[in-house]
Amino acid sequence: YADLPCELHSWRQMAEYSPEMRQFACILHLYHIKAYDYLRKIFPLPHPYSLTKQVFIHSVTAAGFSNNIFLRLQEKVEREQAYRYCALMVQDMSLQKQQEWDPQTRRLTGFVDLGAGVLDADEAPLASEAIILMAVGISSPWTAPLGYFFVNSTTGHLLAQLLRQTINKLNNIGITVLAVTSGATAHGAETARALGIRIDPERIQCTFQHPPGSAHSITYFFDICHALQLIRNALQCFQKIEWLSDTVQWQYVVELASLQEQRVLEPCSPKSGQPGSKESYHLKVNLATLLFSEAVADALEHLQKLGLASFQNCSGTVKFVRLMSRLCDVFHGRGPYRRGLKGPLIGGNYTKISHLFNEAKCFFITLTDSMGRHIIKSKRKLGFMSFLLNAESLKWLYTNYVCPEGTPSHYLLTYAFSLDPLEMFLRALQQACGGSGSPTCTVFQAAYHKLLANCSLALGSAYSGGSGNTSSLDISLSGRRDLTLGSIRAQYNPAHGRTLSTEYLYCAGLLLHGSTLSNALTDLSLHAQSITCTAGFIAEQLASDLQCEACLASLFELDESRLRCGSVLYIKKLGRVSLPSASVYRITYISEQVLNRYGNVGDGNKAAKVWHLSLEQKVFQELLEGSPLFPPLTKHLFDGELCVSNHYTILVKQITRCYLNIRTNHAKHLNLKYHRGRHRLKKLKGKHLFTSPLGSCQSSQTHMRS
Repeated sequence: YADLPCELHSWRQMAEYSPEMRQFACILHLYHIKAYDYLRKIFPLPHPYSLTKQVFIHSVTAAGFSNNIFLRLQEKVEREQAYRYCALMVQDMSLQKQQEWDPQTRRLTGFVDLGAGVLDADEAPLASEAIILMAVGISSPWTAPLGYFFVNSTTGHLLAQLLRQTINKLNNIGITVLAVTSGATAHGAETARALGIRIDPERIQCTFQHPPGSAHSITYFFDICHALQLIRNALQCFQKIEWLSDTVQWQYVVELASLQEQRVLEPCSPKSGQPGSKESYHLKVNLATLLFSEAVADALEHLQKLGLASFQNCSGTVKFVRLMSRLCDVFHGRGPYRRGLKGPLIGGNYTKISHLFNEAKCFFITLTDSMGRHIIKSKRKLGFMSFLLNAESLKWLYTNYVCPEGTPSHYLLTYAFSLDPLEMFLRALQQACGGSGSPTCTVFQAAYHKLLANCSLALGSAYSGGSGNTSSLDISLSGRRDLTLGSIRAQYNPAHGRTLSTEYLYCAGLLLHGSTLSNALTDLSLHAQSITCTAGFIAEQLASDLQCEACLASLFELDESRLRCGSVLYIKKLGRVSLPSASVYRITYISEQVLNRYGNVGDGNKAAKVWHLSLEQKVFQELLEGSPLFPPLTKHLFDGELCVSNHYTILVKQITRCYLNIRTNHAKHLNLKYHRGRHRLKKLKGKHLFTSPLGSCQSSQTHMRS
């Protein structure tokens, strides 16, 4: 290729630029705006506005802004008010550095591409990251992936320039950007400062002007999930944090997460009909509970009242956890149907939220470590500063875009200021790439444009991003998986979480079904106990993987008098097996009936996917005719989108599928074991004894349900 021309007249008409000239102008402007402005004084380089309008638009298969998405958004803006205002978010995704030959374009791929053409040369750098940009509606649910760029190193200044270019393009089609969101990372903080945001506890500047020097201000947010992880790290590193007369101690959280299952004897209630006797419960920690939640605060208080030595004097930790929980509720307003702090930001709850922000600010600026040094000025300050910056940004948006008369919106969905909508799109993108590792540029482009072809910009299709049945609630829970009690237990007690052995199925009574002897049995109480044990086994299996606190608690039969114990559950047991909730038992019972009616578990040829799906369908048909399942989850349904595929239906499907898999995969093995005579079943009056290879199932009273 020829060198760049030095003649001034060659740079006057941008339409006559060669690809090399376009790349030079584009890259210089993105990587160093001051150098670009200086060179414009010597060469007649195009105005940055012209670069935005003509250079950064990609074709169907190249990097850059998606011209098709912008055209569709422009049509939406002209027809509907809901598309006029949005939040803008940015996130990077790692790529595998690799050169590949594209037979269609007959060129090498895998190089850096900023929307002005691939840098195809022997000395050109290979791309190691993709930067993805997305627009999200702030008062109405819609999302739009705007484009991507291949870079070999991400910097805050580069991200700031890409954000400004994106804001320009959105302004050109009539969309006003009110907020920008990035991760609470080193790159995110550098991006914020490059835009003009001040992250200083004594003087926070939560807005920047765009264009620079204009009257239009844009707020800046850090992702709340990232901020929570930083605060968790700070608390873990300092171990103790002082706050006026109280102390926040990390050890209390560790003790709660590591609390082993314990047996508790309680006097029977008068309703049980056995006055004077005692009921046995087992204290169990709900490991799906989020660290900074009301449930953890309630659990710490409850254990302190029980007199456990490990939880005495934990009131300071309870206050801190409870404050963080309320702040999280504010920044996870996912829909207009929720109430209180979890609802949208409206005039009715702004005063309460404003008071909470003031309380949090007073709390954060007075936190000190054991040496008396302020946390807000330490190297672990970014998490706390992120919350303070987000609070100022939210108050600014309410004051300027919700409160005044004639403003564009009467409420704000605070969920739009997190990275969850973009994370949902990235998860779908990762699945489309076909693996868990970093994709190459070619694989990334093919997956991205496949999702883009199915992308809907319609209202109400928010945050789907082509991710199928995954909801915004699931993405939020998945992103906060490192913030659960289960993650803390795994960190401090990696060998503590036991898995249930396959031999444990003998204890659950599964050997009774499908064997010659069991078909001759007519003892219905024995059959009911077998179903109960099996349902309890399934509840334990699902509980080890569930990320939702409410769904996990709904799997077990709980002590109704102890429902205010937060993450501490009081469950009943039958021998070694945890007693399932009535809903889990009913699903298991119906599944067994369907299986006996429509299939022979001993026929391995029928254990195919299609056959399983037909059995699941028949189970659902039977369940629809009965009473509603999981009454405690009624309010929980409003935590996510109002759709058919929610936590309620997913839970029913998982229980059914787990039971059918157990019955079809292990029935033949169990029959062989039984026929060889290695296990014998004895029936005692009023009691039943299940012998197993482990010898751990004890006799217990028959547990029946209808």
